[in-house]
Amino acid sequence: MKTLGFLSLILGLIFYACNQPPKTINLPENLTEETVTDSTVAESSKDKEEVQILIREMLIWADSKECIDLLPVITDSKNSIYVGFDLDKHKQNLEKLKATNFFVTEFIENYNQIILTLDNGLRNGKYEEWLVGDLPTFVFANGVNPWCLCQDIPYDNPNPWSFITIEIIDLDYAKGELNWKWGNLENNSNPNWKEFKYKFRVVKENNQWKIAYLEGFDFEESTKS
Repeated sequence: MKTLGFLSLILGLIFYACNQPPKTINLPENLTEETVTDSTVAESSKDKEEVQILIREMLIWADSKECIDLLPVITDSKNSIYVGFDLDKHKQNLEKLKATNFFVTEFIENYNQIILTLDNGLRNGKYEEWLVGDLPTFVFANGVNPWCLCQDIPYDNPNPWSFITIEIIDLDYAKGELNWKWGNLENNSNPNWKEFKYKFRVVKENNQWKIAYLEGFDFEESTKS
């Protein structure tokens, strides 16, 4: 009888344990897998929108009278050959770039080094003579606008840059690599416009997205002969 009673007790405990609801891990209030995922998606979408606004506004500025003179050239005494750059005007350009609030120091210093390298090359014969009125004898700003790597644009619109769209290559909370493209193109648009992509990088500085790199300002490419 004692053995039977002991077995009954054991079976009762097993039965009780099996019928208890499973234990759950208590998460902080309002924190669930679903809400974390939704929040992440929302933040990513917000960042993408902010970066798209940034690149559009930068291109509008670059296409305006407020933009800097990318090549502040000086000529020889006969006004027949470009022999270098006006470095005082160049310093003013750097200040103007800072004032736009579009760019981080990395981009501004990269542009600075492009101009200083080209200036040194022109003065020391690294590049062929650059005749006044001709295209540069180096890659930078040679026949295409480095801000967009274009000579013209696919729109007849007062604000064509508002059609620019972006695609994410890699984007997190602090930095990103992306392409911008011509958006809202008509079906009969030139296929080259549809295939065009312009690579750029951004970083978040003081909670604001800014441009760190533009493909048209790539140092190695820009300083080639």
